[in-house]
Amino acid sequence: MKKIYLSSFLGLMFTVGISTSAIAQLNHHAPNEPYYHASAPKINDLIDTRLDVKFDYQKSYLNGKEWVTLKPHFYPTDSVRLDAKGMDIKTIGIVENGKVIPLHYRYEDSLSLAIQLNRTYTEKEHYTLFIDYTAKPNELHDKPGFKLDGKGLYFVNPLGKEPGKPTQIWTQGEAESSSCWFPTIDKPDQKTTEQVSMTVPAKYTTLSNGLLISQKINADGTRTDTWKQSLPHCPYLFMMAIGDFKLYKDKWRNKEVSYYLEPAYAPYAKQLFGQTPEMIEFYSKALGVDFPWEKYSQVVVRDYPLGAMENSSATLHGEYVQKSPWDLIDDPNGSGGTTIAHELFHQWFGDLVTCESWSNETLNESFAVFGEKYWNEKKYGKDDGDAKRYDELQAYLNNGTAYKQALTPFVYTDEEGINGANIYDKGGLVLSMLRNYLGDDAFFKGLGLYLKTRGFKNGEVHDLRLAMEEISGKDMNWFFNQWYYGAGHPVLDITYQWNAAGHQQKIFISQKQEGQTFRLPIAVDLYAGGKVIRKQVWLTQKNDTLSFNCDVKPDLVNVDADKVLLTKKTDHKDLTEFDFQYHHAPLFLDRLEALNAAIDQQTSKEGMEIVLAALKDKYHGLQIKAIRALKMDSAEVSKAALPILADIALHDKNYPVRAAAIGVLGKTKSKDYLDIYKTSLSSPSYTVKGAALTALNSVEPETAFQTAKSMEADDKGKLGQAIVNVYAANGSDKEWPYVINALEKGSVQVKFDLARGSLPQMIGKLENKQHVLQGIKAIRDLAVNFKRYGIAPKLIAALQQIEEARKKINDISSASAAENAVNEINQAKG
Repeated sequence: MKKIYLSSFLGLMFTVGISTSAIAQLNHHAPNEPYYHASAPKINDLIDTRLDVKFDYQKSYLNGKEWVTLKPHFYPTDSVRLDAKGMDIKTIGIVENGKVIPLHYRYEDSLSLAIQLNRTYTEKEHYTLFIDYTAKPNELHDKPGFKLDGKGLYFVNPLGKEPGKPTQIWTQGEAESSSCWFPTIDKPDQKTTEQVSMTVPAKYTTLSNGLLISQKINADGTRTDTWKQSLPHCPYLFMMAIGDFKLYKDKWRNKEVSYYLEPAYAPYAKQLFGQTPEMIEFYSKALGVDFPWEKYSQVVVRDYPLGAMENSSATLHGEYVQKSPWDLIDDPNGSGGTTIAHELFHQWFGDLVTCESWSNETLNESFAVFGEKYWNEKKYGKDDGDAKRYDELQAYLNNGTAYKQALTPFVYTDEEGINGANIYDKGGLVLSMLRNYLGDDAFFKGLGLYLKTRGFKNGEVHDLRLAMEEISGKDMNWFFNQWYYGAGHPVLDITYQWNAAGHQQKIFISQKQEGQTFRLPIAVDLYAGGKVIRKQVWLTQKNDTLSFNCDVKPDLVNVDADKVLLTKKTDHKDLTEFDFQYHHAPLFLDRLEALNAAIDQQTSKEGMEIVLAALKDKYHGLQIKAIRALKMDSAEVSKAALPILADIALHDKNYPVRAAAIGVLGKTKSKDYLDIYKTSLSSPSYTVKGAALTALNSVEPETAFQTAKSMEADDKGKLGQAIVNVYAANGSDKEWPYVINALEKGSVQVKFDLARGSLPQMIGKLENKQHVLQGIKAIRDLAVNFKRYGIAPKLIAALQQIEEARKKINDISSASAAENAVNEINQAKG
């Protein structure tokens, strides 16, 4: 599953919790009581699951018939327990000689079916149960503890009453929600083959795991599609998607690769997903294990809250993946997308080999994070891969709760669950360290051995260790105990001392973290006399002193020269050394460290040299950081930077870099750059157009206002936001319908940006009180609906700004409405 940030300001990952209320109830643990999370006992094993399902769109029900084949795992047994959440159970029987013999069962708390079999079965005997049932997913919300992402089956606009939204049905199984739409043993250590027959209105397209083996047109205007997957996988990876999708067929070698999109986006299918076959080939060769499933499909659905889900052979994406060509213009990585790579890598790690318990979920998610960065590195260059790894490091370091939990935790509270910053952010970086330590050949051969040994089975972290040890011949217990079964990370403080008389360079490295001392193999590069000498060393103490003989004082001592160490680091170099590092050390993180050091000292000679060089860096992300960090209130910095910014604004190959440069130029409020703004208004990039319109508004507001009017019909992306900002500054009630429409149709991020930015200014001066109240309500609703993500304080400040503005023009009723909205936000549950 792909984590997704609802927006950059939220800073909160949507991750699947590994423990549901059902688990808590069955184990009888208080929500705040830590306990050992044992692997699910295997009393019976799933063998095959056949489903025949129909849908009641009026009630949002699924009417299902199931034939599930099982066998005792080892010991003889005369009973079986199936997970089945919130269903109406009509019949349970055992199939013998083509007949269904009813069985006795108990339905415990509408969560679990305890079924008494007709006799005792041994491990060599299979038996098949028949279950007739109705799943009622929307009613699960009425049961205590069921989360928004825990009902398994989702009906989107089932009655067609929401304008502009398609009618769809889709499923979400992870962690243990498939048992909300069919009875099963809903644990990650179970695997089963699958056949699903879906009867749907004939106008709709269906998708499921495996291959479409038959389609039958029914007399009542429906069609029954049957999908079959002959390869075993976990119940949480079962999927269905039903809706008005257009299918684009691609291929990889002799296997079908297909993309399911809404009709409006179907013409762009190849642009959006066309790199998928290349990714499959890339991963197959790197791992030495070919893509294992019968086909690979990707579908985009509405209202999916979790990013994406790696269902075996059929990944489901949220609608944010669905883009138009104008979106892709601003994507420096083309149409690939990290989400596509992430879910594809899961087809090996998570689907082919699945974590045997959720405590081992790092074997699923950490690999997917690693895989997406590995794709970025190989496709778009090492700078791109390293930049995205750095983002993961910051996400982990900024999540203080992650420090307390091991990457592979066994004891935790149900309320705490497994920390997403660990299994996603930290886990991917730990794999990068393992790759660096073993080298690419051993690392990828080790992954291949792990996949071949555990394929279509389950794995524990120890299985990964054993594979790496077998290939490399190295003992790896120290690494796995430290990084997988221990918590936290090293906090390093690095200082330097040059002994001129003894020609000796000393490095003092202290580990400042509480608790364990980390054992760290690192590379140290010494740049001296025009040469680079690499030293491989180990840090093993709280305070290590490294000593190296050098003929001359090094220009730079680069600790952790491979820049792979998962650490929070304070490096006491001076700015001259960082200047040398920027221009001579080879990696993105070398240059980023130098830029970070220079930002607060950019009025100095070395600081300015670094920042100005970074404006023209070979990696676009570093350029943007440098542009945004420019200290333009310094006459010296401004004089040196403006000619560079002007050139970037017109000629840089990366459109977001151009837009960033235009944004800084606009803040100067100088008419010297009017031609740049006007030229940029015809850019193919809507991000550049938006920046240009905003900059134009800073020097010629009336021209900007008239230009905004002329661009309303083609107001995509950042341009639409810029038009709203121009109207907020210069417009009136005549422009309000455009503004409120932009607010209502915008993403959460767009809504938030407008509500805390230009919107209060406009609402504060409107004459139509109904428009004022409409704006207040929009801000209030946004704050209440997303209060849990910490956005309320800034929106309360926006409402207070409106309140003061309305008071100044003696509109007491609107001021009171703003005050009441603040009170409602404060009283709402977070």
